[in-house]
Amino acid sequence: MFTSPKKYICIHGHFYQPPRENAWLETIEIQDSAAPYHDWNERINEECYAPNATARVLNDSQHIEKITNNYARISWNMGPTLLSWLQQHDSGTYKRILAADRHSQAQFGGHGSAVAQSYNHIIMPLANARDQQTQIKWGIADFEFRFGRKPEGMWLAETAVDTDCLEALVDNGISYTILAPRQCQAVRRTGEEQWDKVHGGVDPRRAYRCDLPSGRSIALFFYDGDVAKAVAFEGLLNDGRYLAEKLMHSLDGSDEVQLAHIATDGESYGHHHAKGEMALAAALDVIEKNPEYHLTNYGEFLENHPPKWEAQIHEKSSWSCVHGVERWRSDCGCETGGGPGWHQRWRAPLRAALDAIRDRIIQAYEREAGKLFRDCWEARDAYIELVLDRSPGQPEAFLDRWSVNREVQPDTRIRMLRLLEMQRHAMLMYTSCAWFFNEVTGIETLQVLQYANRAIHLCEVITGEDLQPQFIAALEKIESNVLPNAATAYRNTVVPARVGLLRVGMHFAASSLFEEEPSRLELFNYRSQNHSLHHFRAGNFRLSVGRMTILSNITNSYSEFSFSVLYLGQQAMIGEICQNMTAAEFQKLLPELEREFRVGHVSEVINLMKDNFGTQSFSIWHLFRDEKRKILLKMTDRTLEIAAASFSDVYYDNYQLMSTMRANDLPLPDSYLAAIDFTIRRRLTDLLTGDHTPDRPRLQRLVTDHLHWNHRWKETAKLENDAAHCLYTLTTKAFKKPELWDWILNLVQSLQVLNLAPDFYRTQNIFIERWSPAYAASLSPEQLSAGLAVARQLELKLGYKKEHLAVGIKQLLV
Repeated sequence: MFTSPKKYICIHGHFYQPPRENAWLETIEIQDSAAPYHDWNERINEECYAPNATARVLNDSQHIEKITNNYARISWNMGPTLLSWLQQHDSGTYKRILAADRHSQAQFGGHGSAVAQSYNHIIMPLANARDQQTQIKWGIADFEFRFGRKPEGMWLAETAVDTDCLEALVDNGISYTILAPRQCQAVRRTGEEQWDKVHGGVDPRRAYRCDLPSGRSIALFFYDGDVAKAVAFEGLLNDGRYLAEKLMHSLDGSDEVQLAHIATDGESYGHHHAKGEMALAAALDVIEKNPEYHLTNYGEFLENHPPKWEAQIHEKSSWSCVHGVERWRSDCGCETGGGPGWHQRWRAPLRAALDAIRDRIIQAYEREAGKLFRDCWEARDAYIELVLDRSPGQPEAFLDRWSVNREVQPDTRIRMLRLLEMQRHAMLMYTSCAWFFNEVTGIETLQVLQYANRAIHLCEVITGEDLQPQFIAALEKIESNVLPNAATAYRNTVVPARVGLLRVGMHFAASSLFEEEPSRLELFNYRSQNHSLHHFRAGNFRLSVGRMTILSNITNSYSEFSFSVLYLGQQAMIGEICQNMTAAEFQKLLPELEREFRVGHVSEVINLMKDNFGTQSFSIWHLFRDEKRKILLKMTDRTLEIAAASFSDVYYDNYQLMSTMRANDLPLPDSYLAAIDFTIRRRLTDLLTGDHTPDRPRLQRLVTDHLHWNHRWKETAKLENDAAHCLYTLTTKAFKKPELWDWILNLVQSLQVLNLAPDFYRTQNIFIERWSPAYAASLSPEQLSAGLAVARQLELKLGYKKEHLAVGIKQLLV
C-alpha cells in the first residue's frame, strides 16, 4: 500500500480488428481497398497500432521532445488474432507491446496494464455455456503465452454481458471487467439494503462489486460514457490537452477516492482520428505532470481501493446496442448505414442457421471425438496450446496426452486434429462482426460464413455427412438488401474459396514453373515434399513435371500427387494433376513428354498430359489470390521489359524533339507524355527498390529530367511507400556504415525536389532509437554533419535533453 492522491485517471483502449484470414490458408489475402497496403490489418497497423508504441510528444515549439510507448501508460486489451498477426508481420511493434506491459507493472505497483479478451469476439450472452468457458480459457491461455503472467481483467466482446458470463469469468480467476454506464441497473453502498435504480446514470468514478448467485463476486468498472463519446465522435483528440482537462475536470473536490476512466476503440488513437496517438501521449504527459492526479490502471486501483459500492447489471446488455444484444440477433435498428429501405431482418435467421449447424457438429464431435479423447470437451479447452505452438513434435505430444490410447496411429492423429479444428471453426463462425454492420453479404458476414464452410467441410471429411445442403437451404431463406438471398453470396464467394489438398497441389505445381528452389516451397499453412521434379524450357515455353506430397501443417493430413503443367507465355498455362499414378508409370511417361516438348509438338504434349494426368485440369484461375498475382507478375516481367524498352526508345529517340516542342510552347502528344511518365517512374522505382547502392549520377539525371519536363506524377502512393521503405533500410544500415549518411541526405533532398512526401515514421524511430552520444562521437566530422542534416530533413527537431549532449548534437535542437 502507498500514500497517493485521491484523484486517479485511467484510459482504456480496446484494440481489435475483425478476422480476415482465409479459413483454409490461415492468412489474409490481398485487399485492394486497403491500397497501397496489402490489407487492412497492415494499413491500420501503420496508422494506429505501431504509432501508439512510438508516439511523439511535442514541446511548446512543436518539436519532438520524446518518443513514448502509450501502451505502457494506459489500460488496454488487444485481440488474440490481432496479436498473432502483429507477431508475424510487425515483430518490432509486437515486442514493444509486450515490453509496455512489463513497464506498466513497474509503474503501477506490479499490475500490468494489458487486459485479456474473450478469444474471438463472440457475443458471450448469446453463446452456449460450453463456448463461453472455452472463449474465456482460450483468451487467458493466449494472454499468458504472450505476456507471461495471469490476467487480472478480461474484456468481453462489445462489453456484452449477463450474469452467466460473470460467473464464467470468476470460474477462471478473472477479477474485473469493464462495462458501459447504461449496463448498470442499480447501485448501493455496501451495507445498505436499498438499491437505487440508475437508468444509465451510474457514477463512473468508483469501482463496484457485483455479487453473484454462486456466492462469489467480481469487480465492475463502468466507464465515463460522456467523455468516451467525446473521444470517439466529438473531436476531443484534436488536442491532447483537451482530453486531459476533460478527464481531470470530471473529478470534483470530494474527499472520496475518485477514478476518471474511459473506454473506447483503440483505433480512435490514430486510425479514426489522424495523429490521435500523439493527442493521447500529450494527454498522458499533462496528467503525469499534475501532482493532483495519478495515472493508474484497474488492477492497481482495485488493490488500493477495493469497492465500497455494489452494482447490479442489466442482463444481456452491451456498449454498442441500446437494445441490449439485439444487434447480434434481430433487426433492432442499430446499424452502420446502407441504402434507402435497407433492413437487418437477416440477423435472426443467420444466427439460427449457424446454431443449427453448430448443434449438428456438436453431435458429430461428441460421437467421434468421444472415441478418441479422454475428455473431448476438456481437450477442446486445451487445444489452444496447439493453436499457439504447432512447432514440430507439439501436435504429437498434445494428442498423446489426450488420447484414450497410449499409442496413437498417424491416421488417428489426423482425425483427432480435424475434429478439434472443426470445433475451432464452429466458434470462429460466431465472431460478432458478422452481425454488426448493415448487410448479410458484407465482407465481415462472408468471413464467418467461410468459417462455417470450413467446419462443414471438416465434418464431411470426418463423418461422411454433408451438412452443406441443409445450410444452403437455410441461407436461401435469408433476405439480402442487394442480392436475392444470402445463399447467392455464399455460392458465389464462399464456396469457391474452399481449399482442399488437391487445390493446394495445383498451386504448388503452377509455382514450380517459376520458383528457383521449388523443393523448398511453402504456402501459408501447407508444405510440399517433392519426390521427383523436372523442368524443361524451349524458348518462352516451359514444362514442369513432378510427383509430390502436400501436407497440412494444421491437421497433418497429406496426399500424394503427380502433375504436369505447361506454360505457353502470357497467361496461358495448362495443368493436369492426379493421385492415381504410380512412380513407375511416371518414370515411363517422362521421356516421352520431354521428347515431344523439345521438338515443339505442343498439341502432343497437351494430349499426353490429359491422357495420363487428366483427373483434374487447372489453369492460372485456380490459384490463390496472392499467389496468383505473384505468378501473373512473374509472367508479365518479360512483357514489361519489352514495354519498358519501347517506352525508353520513344523517350530517348525523341528527347531533343520533345525538348524543342516544349521550348516552343507546343503541347506534347499523349504518347510522348506517357513515355516520359513511364520512363521516369520506372527509373525511380528501380533506384528505390534495388540494392540501395549509392548512385549519385543516376539520381541526379533522374531529378534533372523531372525538372526539365516539369513532370507531374499521376499517382504517388506506391512511389512514396517505396521511398519510405528505402529510407528506413538505408538509415538502419547507416548505423553500421556511416558513410551512407551523405547518400541518405542526397536522396531525401531529391525526393523533395521530385514532389514526393514519404512517411518518415519508421525512419524517425530507428534514428532516435540508435542515435546516441557514443555513436555521434564515433563519426567523422563529415559523417556527423550529414547525419544531423538527415535528422533535420526527417523533421527530427528534438527538444533539449541532457542525454543528447554530444559533439554536434546541439544542431538537432535548433
